[in-house]
Amino acid sequence: MIIMNLLAWQVRCRQEQTFQFSPAEWKNIHKRLFKGVFPHAGEYRNYNITKKEWVLNGETVLYASADSIRDTLDYDFGQEKEFSYEGLSASDAVKHIAKFTSGIWQIHPFYEGNTRSTAVFIIKYLKTFGFQVNNEIFAENSWYFRNSLVRANYNDLGKGFSATTIYLERFFENLLMGEQNELRNRYIHVDYKEQSAIQSATEDNSKCNNCTLEELAILKELQKNPSITQKELAIIIGRSERTIKTRTVEMQEKGLIRRENGKRNGRWEVLIEI
Repeated sequence: MIIMNLLAWQVRCRQEQTFQFSPAEWKNIHKRLFKGVFPHAGEYRNYNITKKEWVLNGETVLYASADSIRDTLDYDFGQEKEFSYEGLSASDAVKHIAKFTSGIWQIHPFYEGNTRSTAVFIIKYLKTFGFQVNNEIFAENSWYFRNSLVRANYNDLGKGFSATTIYLERFFENLLMGEQNELRNRYIHVDYKEQSAIQSATEDNSKCNNCTLEELAILKELQKNPSITQKELAIIIGRSERTIKTRTVEMQEKGLIRRENGKRNGRWEVLIEI
């Protein structure tokens, strides 16, 4: 039933092509995902919750109290609206996206289905940056995604554990930057101490650290279709054609791309690894 609801949601998303960055949008996503599945679909919970987590040896994340859900959501969304991604490198943007995602997930406003509704909301949010993302990596790594959210919100300083978005960042690096980080749940477990895993989780292997999110989105499209026109690129990325022309000139000057064989019959060549 849940799988059918997710498929139906994807169809509706393709038909509507709309998105509003707000708690109301997230609430509506949850309602449409779980209508007929949960009796309280699209409703905020009215009691406090705890959940025993395998990755924490049965401990729980401290979720937002029921009476603070609306205020906390308004604060987190308000902070994100004021944040500017302009000029931010892709790796720094990924870190911020991971922090925002883990923050709203920790609120856990719904009775059930918080992780799945978070995933759909973030997919739609990332599309506003020009990324053509879908739920495949979320579906294939659903447990890893949830466990990484748990670790991003768990502190027990007495036992030497502190909240970290490292594992969630590796997930988003694979999704947005084409990285091949190993997304293994055992690496996230609080008892896992292998140094090689810790090092692999903290080293930055990005080949495009100085690219902005907008540039990275353009690079991905040029790599997929070197013959794409700037007009077509503008439609896909969701920017004006004038903006795309400006960005491609800047990217050529930075040595990220080059144009071969002129305007009419030319092709784009991506000069860096992404």
